[in-house]
Amino acid sequence: MAKQQVLAFAAWALAAAAMVVFLPAAVSGARDVKLAANTGFVVEGRVFCDTCRAGFETPKTTYIAGAKVRVECRSRMTGAKICSFDGMTDHTGTYNILVADEHEHENCESVLVSSPVKGCDRILEGRERASVSLTHNNGITSDKRFANSLGFQKNIPVAGCAQLLEMYRQYENEV
Repeated sequence: MAKQQVLAFAAWALAAAAMVVFLPAAVSGARDVKLAANTGFVVEGRVFCDTCRAGFETPKTTYIAGAKVRVECRSRMTGAKICSFDGMTDHTGTYNILVADEHEHENCESVLVSSPVKGCDRILEGRERASVSLTHNNGITSDKRFANSLGFQKNIPVAGCAQLLEMYRQYENEV
């Protein structure tokens, strides 16, 4: 009886060792096959109008429908543009641009092109582009990539901005 228990335990230990060795390889192989089938990405972001000329999004910020945005990828070695993909924002100021292929060896960015809003069509310096990683070789399992918001600046601030910006200045002095 003891000999049978020892043999049963040895068989169990051998099976457990085989799972420890082969299961990660099988899972990894399945992951590689899944990712190889995904050859593109969707870059999502928003385009805003800086209505208070604050340089960042505030409670008075509005989002721009119909703004044109481009995802550009450039060679890391030469800086030459390799490809670009155009898109437009929806009624919420959100864009979703389909980008084909893998871009592991390129620097890709969402870039503002134009605003349809008169009086809010000047590109906000420092918010005109946002970097995005477009490779499956970075640990991100989703094909969706999120870019920081891009912005245009209103020519003349809207009503109530002075009070809003004063509130930010007061908070800054408390910190």
